[in-house]
Amino acid sequence: MRRVARGLARDPARALVEFGEQAGGEVVRLHLGSFRPYLVSEPEHVQQVLRDRAEDFARTGDGAFWRPLGRLFGEGILGAGAVWADSRRILQPLFTAKRIEALMAGMAETIAEAVAELDEPARAGRPVDMLAEQARIVCTAIMRALFADRVSVADALRIMRAQDAIATSVIPRLLMPFVPMWMPAPGDRTFRDAVRSIDEILVPIVRAARETAADGDDIIATLWRGRTADGRPLDERRVRNDTVAMVAVTTETTINVLAWLWPHLKQSPEIAARLQQEIDEVVGGDRVGPEHLPRLRYTRMVLDELVRLYPVGWLEPREATRTTSLGGVRIEAGATLLVSPLITQRMARHWERPEVFDPERFAPERVRGRHRYAFFPFGGGPHQCLGMHLFYQEAQLIVANLLSRYRLTVRGPAVPDVRLAAALRPGSRVLLELRPAGSREAA
Repeated sequence: MRRVARGLARDPARALVEFGEQAGGEVVRLHLGSFRPYLVSEPEHVQQVLRDRAEDFARTGDGAFWRPLGRLFGEGILGAGAVWADSRRILQPLFTAKRIEALMAGMAETIAEAVAELDEPARAGRPVDMLAEQARIVCTAIMRALFADRVSVADALRIMRAQDAIATSVIPRLLMPFVPMWMPAPGDRTFRDAVRSIDEILVPIVRAARETAADGDDIIATLWRGRTADGRPLDERRVRNDTVAMVAVTTETTINVLAWLWPHLKQSPEIAARLQQEIDEVVGGDRVGPEHLPRLRYTRMVLDELVRLYPVGWLEPREATRTTSLGGVRIEAGATLLVSPLITQRMARHWERPEVFDPERFAPERVRGRHRYAFFPFGGGPHQCLGMHLFYQEAQLIVANLLSRYRLTVRGPAVPDVRLAAALRPGSRVLLELRPAGSREAA
């Protein structure tokens, strides 16, 4: 079956969801000019592609959709095959639940200190750009906890700005994967300039870290000590590739997803009140710490609903490694399959009133019986995102710190549009006014 991709250029996010709805659970072929990928939106089929039959539907490092980003990340943890397997094995121990929980006490202190820097604009009544402030808070926490302050916050924010430029600049190539890489495309110059900026920051840091790697337990030191499956140390290029990738994957989701939280709370005062009540009851007058997190159950439901609507890793392309079938549809070897949590997680076929922000859909009694792959914001199978547990812990700490310290008012009524880029982005800034929680105006 084929679907002509009308409307993709006008509103790509809405068009993609409509493709999924029109498919009615079938594997369908999209007709995008000379590019004709298969759209996979049914949870049962998603599970087969990402997990059960991952050997048939591989994330190939030279695939049409990977190629543009491969120029930034190179071979490594965001690639495929043996190189990916080496990086995953080396980095996995840094992201176990036990390891992340061990980092939480220090991260809680860092986040509290970073949030407290908003006291000055709060007292002055000056609006703040929450996307920028969340970038500062997240970079402060992540660079200390996972990179041992080898990367300064100022440099991390420069990297964030470059990555944002890259995420947008590669869209023409993602939408036209049939265009050869040697042929110039819009955004190529922006991409090259941003990659150069990132390398100017990170390559000297990577080189310097080699001298102290024996004593470090951060990401860069761990990579320098890593070995391939046949016992060889990683070379500088491999360490660089994985360092760039890990800076991205440990920061982007938290920074971007939380930008949508505050406008949604303004639109849903009953959800805002319940979230505030939970944080007041659990945290009280204490400084937010890891001991509070298990009891912030509604906060976790709110975060689940955010990543349902706004999965930063919105596209999971795969390539058929052999001629096979899926859902009764013949898939030829080399064909591209598009799997997207943005599509599946917004389909009325799987979610009641999917466009509504409703954390209650993640109440335990409503989760039971739902297909595991109706909700997969962090991917699934062997390539599931390493940073999933980190995101929930860190985001809970940030939200709890902000709402226990301030009362927040959104300037402007609109929830930002979804901007499709290499990673999902809010389409506009979110300006907030903050008042100290104990002030008369906040009461």
